[in-house]
Parts: sequence; structure tokens; C-alpha cells
Amino acid sequence: MNTVLTPSQVPLPPASGAWREGDPPGRRQWYVREHPLALEAGGELGRVRLAFETWGRLAPDRGNAVLVLHALTGDSHAAGVAEPGHPTPGWWDGLIGPGRALDTDRFFIVAPNVLGGCQGSTGPSSPGPSGGPWGGDFPFLTQRDQVAAEVGLADALGIERWALVVGGSMGGMRALEWAVSYPERVDALLLLATTAAASAEQIAWADIQLHAIRADPHWHGGHYHHTGSGPHAGLGQARRIAHVTYRSEPELQVRFGRSPQGAEDPWRGGRYQVGSYLDHHAGKLVGRFDAGSYVVLSTGMNSHDIGRGRGGVVAALKRVAARTLVAGVDSDRLYPPSQQAEIAAGIPSADGLRVIESPYGHDGFLIETQQVGALVRELVGASPAQPIPGSPPHFPAG
Repeated sequence: MNTVLTPSQVPLPPASGAWREGDPPGRRQWYVREHPLALEAGGELGRVRLAFETWGRLAPDRGNAVLVLHALTGDSHAAGVAEPGHPTPGWWDGLIGPGRALDTDRFFIVAPNVLGGCQGSTGPSSPGPSGGPWGGDFPFLTQRDQVAAEVGLADALGIERWALVVGGSMGGMRALEWAVSYPERVDALLLLATTAAASAEQIAWADIQLHAIRADPHWHGGHYHHTGSGPHAGLGQARRIAHVTYRSEPELQVRFGRSPQGAEDPWRGGRYQVGSYLDHHAGKLVGRFDAGSYVVLSTGMNSHDIGRGRGGVVAALKRVAARTLVAGVDSDRLYPPSQQAEIAAGIPSADGLRVIESPYGHDGFLIETQQVGALVRELVGASPAQPIPGSPPHFPAG
């Protein structure tokens, strides 16, 4: 039986689950861009700050750096325990650490919170030109804008070329943009459960979620951060919809079937276990995320097209020079393996499509860390016996 809190039992943040100034910084460091960031859609973003976390030490030749890029509701906390400033454990903790596939005795791991996010990077909940939160005035971002901000971070760290860039889902979109836009800066590339361009169905699923948020009476056109009551119902509903697409029908059936939640009677207003499960994930996200960031990042994902302005997808993929592995999850119904097969076929250095076997659907790229770890080791080889000397760069908070 799955014991979870009902939505009414989950404590809600005042208006947003975003990290706020004055909250514990946790393991975050910050990079602040010196100049405005020109945006693909026009205009510019004046003050750009990225929160990021690092593990391991940067080698003297700076050749052991790995860029780890998170999915839609991820953040910089890719590894480590839940602690003040980090409400959840690292989302790829099984992959990062001493002796693991991303061996911190060998590699210098960098995980930024995406531009437009809500866990320390500039986004809708961040101070805007007026001094108050950007809210609904935050500009439209594309994956290329987000990568351009990450290029600034790499430059600040003195990293001219990544030993490996890895990402899944939205993180895979950015990883692919890195390899196409800056082929000379990516030595190896691992793309997981992602696509070369958002499909009509993926846009449709995101559009339904965006409608749920914008229809919440507390949305106020995105200007809710100062009201004390955010669009929690809309964000929770968006998460419920999304989470169904992240998992597989067989897993949900085996795990929950038609069972009611505890003593609740679905014929008398009670819930089924699967409904309780969705309520649980909705409540968790509302407590740690910002609805404005969800909107900005989702619309950015909908804009994703690696071939835009480059002569199409086929021409763009030919620009990738990195040693590349592309993998899909066999039960993924949101980003089906056919989309990864298209990427693998188009990148000259890709070695066919690899398949991650998992009952967990799209979330399999996060859960099946042993299979993902095997792909990492195939790309970068086994770890050396001795750790890398040197000291990691450090950026003060601010």
C-alpha cells in the first residue's frame, strides 16, 4: 500500500516553491554574467545568474570536466543528500561519486540550474528590472539561449572543452544544442530519451499543462509572487498530467491496478491508489518549484528544433563532432525510441541506437542508473586508480 499525503495535508509555500534569497545556499555556487545575454527571439536579458554545483577536482590541464544537464523540474543538485537548501536528494545520485560511472576521483562534474529555472538561477521568481520578481514579464527563452548562458559559465571556469556532456529529456535537448552549436567544445556526448525537435504530441501534452497553470485564478498573468498565494492547483494539475506521460501503462497497472487508497471508497468520493500517487507527486512539486519557471521552461522545450536556421535537422546533426552515444528507453511513450533513432542515424559519430530496458517509461533514464552508467563508461572508459590532483574553482555566493 502506498501511504501518501492528500493535497490538503501538504504544506504549501506562500506563492512559490522557488529558492529565494536568504534561503540556505546548500552546495550552490553562482556565476554572474558580466554582459546582457542576447536572446534568440529578440531583445536581451540584463542580469543573468546561474546556480551550479560541482563535484571532484578540475585537472591542471582542465581536460576532465563533465557537464551534466537536468530535465524540466530538475536542478543543480544532481548528487548528494537532501539538506538545508536542497529539499530532495540528488536526482542522479547513483551515477555521480567516487568509483561510480561519473567518478568524482577522476572527473570534475558541473551541474548548472538551467536559465529560467527556480533553484538559484535567473528566472521568473528572480528580481527583475523593477526590483521585484520578473513574474509574467520574464522573456521567452529557447534552448539556445540557455546553452549560451552555460557557455559563459564554462568560460568563467576556464573550461574550453568538455570531456563529456550528458543530459536526458530537456537536458538532452541542451546537450545536443551544445554539440551542434559548439562542436569544438564537446569531446564526448551522451543523449538520453530526448529528441532533435519537439513533436506535435509533445507540444500538445505541454500545452495542456500550460493551460492548467494559466487557468488557475491565482496565476494573475504570471504576476503572483508578491500575492502570498500562487497557482498551486494549476501547477499540481500540470504535474499530474506530466507524470502520467513520464511512466508506462504496464508499470502503473502492476503497481496500483484498481486498488482504492487505504479505506477510501472511490464510489463515494475516495481515491484510487493511482490517484493518490499523482496527488503525492503534485504536492511534492508545488513545494519545490515555481509555476512561472514551469511555463518558461515548457514553452522553451516546445520551441526546440535543432534544425532551425541550420537547413533542417539532418544538416544540423551532421555538425556534431563528438564521440556520441544515443539511448532511448524501451517503454518511453513521451519520447519514444524512434526519436532517438533519428538522432543516432543523423550524427556521423554515433554508434547506432542504444536501448535502456525499463518498465518505468520516460523516467527510466533517471532510474536505471546502472544501464546509464554502462553507457558513460563506454564513452569515457574505466576510471584510473589515482584521483586527479588540483583544486576545484570556487565562486562566491552573490
